Amino acid sequence: MRWRHIALTMIGFSPVVAWCDQAPPPPPPMGVWTGTGQLGFLDSQGNTVAESANAALDMSLLTGLWKHTLHLDGLYGKSADVVSAERYEGLWQSNYNLTPALFAFGALRYEHDLFSGFLYQGSATVGIGYQFINTAYTKLSAQVGVGDRVERPEILVKDAAGVVLYRVPLARDNGAIGTAGFDLTQYLTATTSLSDTALVEAGGNNTLLTDTFALTVKVSTKLAMSLGYKLQDNTNPPVGLKKVDSTEMVNLVYSF
Repeated sequence: MRWRHIALTMIGFSPVVAWCDQAPPPPPPMGVWTGTGQLGFLDSQGNTVAESANAALDMSLLTGLWKHTLHLDGLYGKSADVVSAERYEGLWQSNYNLTPALFAFGALRYEHDLFSGFLYQGSATVGIGYQFINTAYTKLSAQVGVGDRVERPEILVKDAAGVVLYRVPLARDNGAIGTAGFDLTQYLTATTSLSDTALVEAGGNNTLLTDTFALTVKVSTKLAMSLGYKLQDNTNPPVGLKKVDSTEMVNLVYSF
């Protein structure tokens, strides 16, 4: 976590750095899907035998007053031939600009995780957002909304080594939620940027916080390296499971 604190501190000096470099890339064109795909893999052999892979896809489409975004990501890990991580997530959001800064949105989110204590969590929300900063070097927006969430908790029964022996599905929970989030992108130079995206879904039985932070450095017009950190916090997981899951990632990023 120390590198994250250092990177956040650098935001305060970013305007000085930015003036010393050329402008960042222009905004995406209208009517064309643009985005990034990223992939990371770890293979450890010897005293520690472990494999893990993660992938993500982010796409956006601008058409008139509409902006559509799609996010997909997945994580899979094995340790000594035992699956230790398996998570898949998808998010679709459509924004409609009411003014140049104010927008209404509708969003759908679904997550399937075999080790969080929730077999799945899905939500549909609507709300209002505002673009507080929209310059060449800094983009910051925030949004609040309401909606409905369905989730299926489960108890994981493990042996002494932490291997899941079997699962006990619990009753499905469905209820109203409030949601809030923000999306920040800060260019330090034309080739280096920081991003932080956070989302909170607060319901009667459980509150979910998701925060994804990344430092990205371009190595060419299409390729970049990304150092990322993702945190997920369920305030009320089933008995015996931790509230917080975190993932650190080093990925190769391709822009299109």
